[in-house]
Amino acid sequence: MADGARGKRDDETAPDLNIPLNLGLITDADYRLMVDAITDYAIFFLDPTGIVLSWNAGARQLQGYEPHEVIGRHFSIFYPPELLEKNWPQHELEVATRTGQYEEEGWRLRKDGTRFWSSLVLTRLTSPDGKLRGFSKITRDLSARQKQDELLRASEERFRLIVDGVKDYAIFMLDPSGYIVSWNTGAKATKGYEAHEIIGKHFSVFYPPEVAATGFPDEELKTAREVGRFEDEGWRVRRDGSRFWASVIITALFDETGRHRGFAKVTRDLTERRRISTLEDEGRRITTFLAMLGHELRNPLTPISNAVAIMDRLGPAADTATLARMSSIIGRQLKQITRLVDDLLDVGRITSGKIHLESKPVRLCDVIDESIEMLRPSADAKQHALVFHSPSADPWITGDRARMIQVVCNLLNNAIKFTPDGGRIEVRLREVGANAEVSVSDNGPGIPPAALPRVFMLFAQGEQEISRPQGGLGLGLTLVQQLVTLHGGDVSAFSKGTPGDGAEFVVRLPRATAPLEKKKIDGNESRKMVLVVDDNQDAAETMCLLVESLGYVTRTAADGPSAVEAIKVEQPDLVLLDIGLPGFSGVEVALRVRREVPHPPTLVAVTGYGQGSDRDASLAAGFYAHLTKPVDAQQLEGLLARLLDKS
Repeated sequence: MADGARGKRDDETAPDLNIPLNLGLITDADYRLMVDAITDYAIFFLDPTGIVLSWNAGARQLQGYEPHEVIGRHFSIFYPPELLEKNWPQHELEVATRTGQYEEEGWRLRKDGTRFWSSLVLTRLTSPDGKLRGFSKITRDLSARQKQDELLRASEERFRLIVDGVKDYAIFMLDPSGYIVSWNTGAKATKGYEAHEIIGKHFSVFYPPEVAATGFPDEELKTAREVGRFEDEGWRVRRDGSRFWASVIITALFDETGRHRGFAKVTRDLTERRRISTLEDEGRRITTFLAMLGHELRNPLTPISNAVAIMDRLGPAADTATLARMSSIIGRQLKQITRLVDDLLDVGRITSGKIHLESKPVRLCDVIDESIEMLRPSADAKQHALVFHSPSADPWITGDRARMIQVVCNLLNNAIKFTPDGGRIEVRLREVGANAEVSVSDNGPGIPPAALPRVFMLFAQGEQEISRPQGGLGLGLTLVQQLVTLHGGDVSAFSKGTPGDGAEFVVRLPRATAPLEKKKIDGNESRKMVLVVDDNQDAAETMCLLVESLGYVTRTAADGPSAVEAIKVEQPDLVLLDIGLPGFSGVEVALRVRREVPHPPTLVAVTGYGQGSDRDASLAAGFYAHLTKPVDAQQLEGLLARLLDKS
C-alpha cells in the first residue's frame, strides 16, 4: 500500500502534459531531465488551484526552496504582501484559464524574503478532452536588467530635471524632420509657448516670416546633420509676435547604430546684451564723431577768422585785390560749413522720417552730368581722371532730382577724397532688367572686406583716426543709403581691400517711363516773374539781382500784408518768401494765399530757420520747398529752372 501511495504521489507530481511519447528514443524521462537541468529558468507545475506540483533546479536556485519545502504549497508564497492584498495570484490563474496564458514582469519573493524582478509566463494545460489539468509556470530573474533599467531611468530623470530646471536657455529636441518633441522651462520663458501648444509643430514657427520663406530653417538642419552642428545668431519670433536676438546651436543626434534620431536645439535670448553692446558701440562712434565735428568746423572757421582779422587790420587801406582774395576765402569756407550743417540736418530729417522728396521724372544721365561738373574741380585739384561711360540706353527714374544729385556727388566725393593723387574714377550707367544701375568705382586703397558691412552705418567713418588726412564727418555714405532707400532702391559696396583695386559702389533704382518731350517755349513769350519777400533790404536787393541774372523778372515786398497784396495784384509765378516778417509771418502769408487766391503761385521758403520742425511747418503750410540762408546760387538756379519750366 505504501508503494501504491508513493506511485500515486508520483502520478500527481508528474501530470500528463499531453506530450506525445511515441518519438523513438525520446522518452518522458528525457523531458524530465531536460527541464530539471535548466538552471536559468524556474520551471514548475501547478494544479488547477495553484498548488505547486514540481520543482526544477532552476526554481531551487532562483527562489531558494528545496523541492520538499515547496511542493504541495500554494504558489502565492512567492508574492509580496502588496500583491497578495490584491489577490494577484488568483487573478493570474483566472486570466490564464480564460485566455490560455498570462505574462508579466514584477516583484517576487525568495525563501529568505528578498525580492527579485521576474519575468513570468503562466500557461494553461488541458487534457485531450479539454479538461483543465493545471498550469506550467516559467520564471526568469531579471533583477540585473531591472537594476540597469532603474539606473537608466534615474539618470534620464536627473537629466530631465536638469534640462527642465534651466530657465536661461531654451533646450528642446526636434525629430529628424524638425518637429518639436520636447520643451523645457527655459523654452517656455524665452518663446512664450506652453508645452502642449508647441510640441508637434515645426520649429520654423520661431523664425520671422521673411526668413522662414527662404527655407533657412531646413538649411540649418541640413548643415547640422552633415557636419554635426549648426551655430547662428539672428532674429527669432516669440508666441506674441515680438522679436528677440537669439544665439542658436543645433546638434544632430545619432544612436549607437549611427541612425539619425533628431536634433538638440539650444537657444539663448541675447537681446539685452546686443542692445547694450550696440549702445556702447554707438556711444564710442558718437564720441569720435563729435571730436571729428569739432575738427571739421574749426577747419573752415580758421581761414574765415584770419580773413576777417586781415581786413580789420588793413581797414580802408586794403586794396581791391586783397579784399577780393579774402572774400573768396570766406565764400569757399562758408560753403564748407553750410555743407557740413546740411549733412547733419539731412541725417536728422531722414532718420526721423521727416524728409520731403519730390516725385517727378528724373533723367539719370543729367544727374550724373551735373554731379560730375560739380565735382570736377575737386578731381582736377588731385589730378584725377574722372570718366563717365555714357550708356546706349537713357534710363529715367521717378524721384527727387536734387537728392539724386546729392547721392552721386557723395559717391564721387568719397572716391576723390580717398584715392591718391593721379587716380582714376569711373562712373557707369546701365539698365539691368527693371532697374537702372549707377556705379562709381576708383583705383584707390579700397575698403577692408571686414569693414564692408559697416560702411553705410551712421558715424561709422568716425572710427578712423582723427588725424586722417581726408577729413569729413563720415555721413556721406549714410545719406547715400538712406536717400536711395527712400527712392525704392538699394546700394552696395564692393572691394577686395587691395591697394590699387579700389572700391565700387553700385546704386540700383527702379526704372520709370521717360516723360513726353515738352514743347519748347516761344522765344517771344514773356519772362516768368518772381516775387521776393524779405524785410531785410540788403537781402531782398541782392536776391532780386541774383534772380534777375538768371533771366527772371522780380518784384519785392517787405512784410506779411504787402506780400499777400503783391501776390494778388502782381500774380507772380513763384514767391521767395521769408518766414520772419513784420505784420504776420511767412507761414501766415502762405495760409492766407491758399485761402484767398484762386490760383496761388509756387511758394518757396527762404529763411534762417533750418531745423526739421521748421521745414515741417513750411511744408504743412503749403510751401513747395524750404531753403536755408545763405541760399546756394546753383541750388536756387536749378530750383527755379525746374519750377518755372526754364528752357
